[in-house]
Amino acid sequence: MTFIVVLAIIAIVVFYIISMYNSLIQLRNQVKNAWSQIDVQLKRRHDLIPNLLETVKGYMTHERETLQNITNARAQAMSAVSVQDKAKAEGQLNDAMTKFNIAVENYPDLKANQNFLALQEELSSTENKISFSRQNYNDQVLHYNNKIEMFPSNILAGMFNFVKEAFFEVEDKSERAVPKVSF
Repeated sequence: MTFIVVLAIIAIVVFYIISMYNSLIQLRNQVKNAWSQIDVQLKRRHDLIPNLLETVKGYMTHERETLQNITNARAQAMSAVSVQDKAKAEGQLNDAMTKFNIAVENYPDLKANQNFLALQEELSSTENKISFSRQNYNDQVLHYNNKIEMFPSNILAGMFNFVKEAFFEVEDKSERAVPKVSF
């Protein structure tokens, strides 16, 4: 009888460890999936930018530097690998796109161009999807990091080398500032 109780306790412990390990794997894969969703939206954004720039080039003759900055920032963002590098590069691309949008205000004919409007709408939609994907990624990272740091799963996570993931954080502090609105 004691042997059966001991065997049952061992079976429960083994089942619990397997269950905990599988949940860690599931969370790690959810983080990877969330990151790939960000990557998909960033690629979409990177693919839209050249089309937008081509549409705008004919109108914007004096803002070559602005266009060049966007092209350079896009190239850096596409070549970034780690979460931190991507976040930094995407912050620079956001800055370049903000300056671009300000420059566009000087061209009323451009703002009425159907191709430009369609591309702007696509880019705006993509920016919203990127924002949602970033939020989802950070939520998944939070859940995963909590799991690998909290007892008792931290013991198993340490044994199998589960490591914390980095959050996708805005590098440029100016993006966090409250925008000034004046009339």
